[in-house]
Amino acid sequence: MDLVGRCLVLFPLIVLLVRVVNRRELARMEPYDLVLLIVLGDLVQQGITQNDFSVTGSAIVIVTMTLLSMLTAFLAYRVPRFGRALDGEPVILLENGRPLRRNLHRERITLGELAAQARQHDISDLGSVRYAVLETSGTISFLTDSS
Repeated sequence: MDLVGRCLVLFPLIVLLVRVVNRRELARMEPYDLVLLIVLGDLVQQGITQNDFSVTGSAIVIVTMTLLSMLTAFLAYRVPRFGRALDGEPVILLENGRPLRRNLHRERITLGELAAQARQHDISDLGSVRYAVLETSGTISFLTDSS
């Protein structure tokens, strides 16, 4: 039961940390982000299993973490407030060609980064964009006058 208790403590902590990390950062991971995730995974494993290297202990941890993940997904689906708290909501970054600086600042996105994302969507002028929206997945959607 000690292994299950450790999972019950560390799983919400991991979910919270991932939620605190900026959405945009999760959408495009750099190599150091991948290294951090691998190291974090190893540290969590050590914190959960400690000196239990048995197959049974590993199975208990795997099943518990999987069930917690499924429970989290179920709650996000069934309880809209929980889902919004977990996933966040889309954020409008640009409206009618004008940047919403407060939202850009809060999401730590520069106009240059926004323009670069627009170019990747074959949009050369931000003035032609009706809305640019930072989606909950971390991607930016662009709605133009022609769409």
